[in-house]
Amino acid sequence: MDEKIKNIFDKLSKSKFRSSFHLKDKDILYIEDKGIDKIRNHAYDFVTKRLADTSNVTDGKQTPMKGHPVFIAQHATGTCCRSCLEKWHHIRKNKNMTEDDIKYVVDIIMSWIEKEYNNYKKTT
Repeated sequence: MDEKIKNIFDKLSKSKFRSSFHLKDKDILYIEDKGIDKIRNHAYDFVTKRLADTSNVTDGKQTPMKGHPVFIAQHATGTCCRSCLEKWHHIRKNKNMTEDDIKYVVDIIMSWIEKEYNNYKKTT
């Protein structure tokens, strides 16, 4: 795991709210059904369509609390809205995200999903 991502996970783990999110059985089944590459594509699509462009953002309302493993991961990693992106990842909320910003956010989301998936598999 990249050192920057490891550091952010250390910070997120200290947040009671962020650390309360975990994948559920249905999320694991969805990941297994679709495959991790498809989940990464979904993460990229959600980030580009809901977060990257500041002109179409209703901040704080763009990411549902359930319904997709990526949504759960976004809340767990502080990548759910522009305010959280600014607070946790220092991506300014009043500036459109660059392709590097998008890649970083997707990498954070996917690292969390893979970690959760692997932990789930260890306990079952």
